[in-house]
Formats: sequence, structure tokens, C-alpha cells
Amino acid sequence: MDKLYIIIPAYNEQDNIRSTIAQWHPLVEGIGPESRLVIIDDGSRDGTYQIASDLRSIYPQLTVLTKENQGHGPTVLRGYKYAIRHGADYVFQTDSDGQTLPSEFSKFWRNRKKCGLLIGYRKERQDGIGRLFVTRVLKLVLLAVFGVWTKDANSPYRLMRCSQLQEILRKVPRDFFLSNVLITVLYEKRGMDVCYYPITFLQRQGGQNTIDKKAIIRIGQKAVRQFLALRKRIR
Repeated sequence: MDKLYIIIPAYNEQDNIRSTIAQWHPLVEGIGPESRLVIIDDGSRDGTYQIASDLRSIYPQLTVLTKENQGHGPTVLRGYKYAIRHGADYVFQTDSDGQTLPSEFSKFWRNRKKCGLLIGYRKERQDGIGRLFVTRVLKLVLLAVFGVWTKDANSPYRLMRCSQLQEILRKVPRDFFLSNVLITVLYEKRGMDVCYYPITFLQRQGGQNTIDKKAIIRIGQKAVRQFLALRKRIR
């Protein structure tokens, strides 16, 4: 029986974390007793960690970790490495803001043997035209820097086979902010099978987005510098 670890980073998500756990925990229960739902609190300044920790008495396959605030990329990397260390066969990552649907996971799990990386591409998005613009610009940047065209390199809906992911992670710097983007690029560059499936992408279900327009610009500038620094290494 394949063991699945669902990795969900969370930062200041006290308004969403209860519903997130309630929605996703049944998936790991259905797959098997050794599977886990792993919430990683990224140094939240609200009640996210305490709320999630208290729910462990209700949800037996829930694991809650916390760490200093480093951002989304380092947080998911920690989750991936945690899953691999604990013997997961597959790791799935999504976010804690309620924009993705557990009901769409079954097609990914059903097709897990077909590809090492299965990505849910956000064909129709409800999170605003600004975010869509960023995604399109990112596609062009990845094409220019790495010669790779992806449908949705940074999608927070991805299922990965751990045996391949462990190899890929050796090339990802520990503090890389857009780690999911780089992971997608590495899979594509190495010719590992990548499958894309359309998913629903809703508006944030509660709380406030912690990344504003100025932050997006700063992140973009930092990402381009990191991409350029890694280009020779990846090639």
C-alpha cells in the first residue's frame, strides 16, 4: 500500500486552518493508516499553530510542525524532506487558504504511476487578474532562463513520487523562495514525466493574503536573480 504525505504550509491562517484540516484529513485516512496530513506553521503570529495542534486529538493522522518564518519555499522544502525521511511513497502539496479542492485529488492519485510529477494547472482562476499576470510572466522568464515551457510551474497542487523527488531536491538550495517552480523546471529539464491536469482555483476562503503587489515585485526580482545564478548549474 502506497504511503501518502500531504504537506500544507500555513502562515497566519487561523481563519482557514480548521476547515483546511477538516477537508484534507479524510483523504489520508482513506488511503491508509500510515499516511499523514502534515501542517507546517511558518512562524505564524496569530493562532494558527495552536489551533492546528489542538486538532490532533480529533484527527489521528494529523501532524503539526512549526518553524521560524522563512517563506513558502523553504517551508514546503522542509515538508518534502520530512515526508521522505518518514518513508512516504508520495508527497502531495497544497496551500492552506482554501483555494483548492480535495474532491479533485482522486484523479491525481489514480494516475500517480503515470508520472513522477503531477501538477494541477489553474486553467480558470478566481484569485484576480494580477495573479494571472504574474503566472504568465513567470512562464516567459522560465522559457528565457532555462528554455523550459510549463503550464503552471508554481501551482500549489502537486503530487510527486518520493523516489524521484529525493533526487531532484539535491539541486534545490535550502532557502530557495520559489522552490516549487525550480522543482518543476528540474523535472522538465531532466526529461522526467510531468503530467498536467486542470483544477479549480477559488478565491481565498478567509483571512488576508500576506503578499501584496510590492512584495510580488520584490519576490520576482529575487527569483530572477536566483534563476540566473542557477542556470549553469542546472544545464
